[in-house]
Amino acid sequence: MKQKLNEILEKAGNEISEIKDARMLEDARVRFLGKKGLMTEVMRGMGALSKEERPAMGKVANDVRQKIELLLAEVKDKVEKEALVLKLESEKIDVTIPGNKKGLGRKHPLTQAIEEMEEIFIGLGYDIAEGPEVETVFNNFDALNTDINHPSRDEQDTFYITDDIVLRTQTSPVQIRVMQNSQPPIKIICPGRVYRADTVDATHSPVFHQIEGLVIDKGVTMGDLVGNLKLFAKNLFGESTEIRLRPHHFPFTEPSAEVDVSCWVCGGTGCRVCKGEGWIEILGAGMVHPNVMKACGIDPEVYTGFAFGMGVERAAMGRHNISDLRLLFENDLRFLEQF
Repeated sequence: MKQKLNEILEKAGNEISEIKDARMLEDARVRFLGKKGLMTEVMRGMGALSKEERPAMGKVANDVRQKIELLLAEVKDKVEKEALVLKLESEKIDVTIPGNKKGLGRKHPLTQAIEEMEEIFIGLGYDIAEGPEVETVFNNFDALNTDINHPSRDEQDTFYITDDIVLRTQTSPVQIRVMQNSQPPIKIICPGRVYRADTVDATHSPVFHQIEGLVIDKGVTMGDLVGNLKLFAKNLFGESTEIRLRPHHFPFTEPSAEVDVSCWVCGGTGCRVCKGEGWIEILGAGMVHPNVMKACGIDPEVYTGFAFGMGVERAAMGRHNISDLRLLFENDLRFLEQF
């Protein structure tokens, strides 16, 4: 048995000296010291020895095991150091090599336009009000004095969810909600997405953005409306900008007007952008209709007010000379990176 133990030790020494990696190390440990390894087989034969021989053979066996364990430990330390060196070499970073430049994002031109308009109106003393994009027919039409037979209430123009629920066609319902839940003085703008059943083309989209404004207080006049819109236009389009009001009809205002600004390209002399007219329409406005105030519990005999609304896309297209509305929604970085 002693001879067999010495043979195992010699064999272990030869094999362990040839180990190159952790896998070979583990294979050697199992082969020599595992439950079914060579040393275990020898130890099982101890029962055949006499009582006098067992202690001596047990000591020899323990010595052989310890020597094998020591050889394995030495090789393990060597293998781990070599693996670490190899890992450090493969993961080495050359700090002199230029890094990969990460592109810096920027705000979408529509977001830029909305925030710029908000800043202008906040500077004029307005608060920002928001509301749900899914609205009741009452808030979207009835409370705004829109007749039951008005074309905008048709399914060809409006997205109906149920007979009484729609996707809002304007941000005016936010004004209704504010008037229903607070008393004058009121001075707000209502930015947000709106929905209409339009076919997509260069100037139309079923989803677009609006900013509407509402001012209600004692003694508010059409002159206040004109003054606010002039300040807004000059801040957004330039100090030399002028505005023009043309009579129009909206169910929720009386009197009502379409509002034009002098062309930001030619200054009013006429060009391709303004189609030679010198003016560009940007919004609708007017004095809040008494019926709208009554529907919201505000006495039109005590208070007056004005309202206005504009499309954000139209303003953004004008500011950046964009000819096709669809470019704002296609998310083409070649287009968006220009802004």
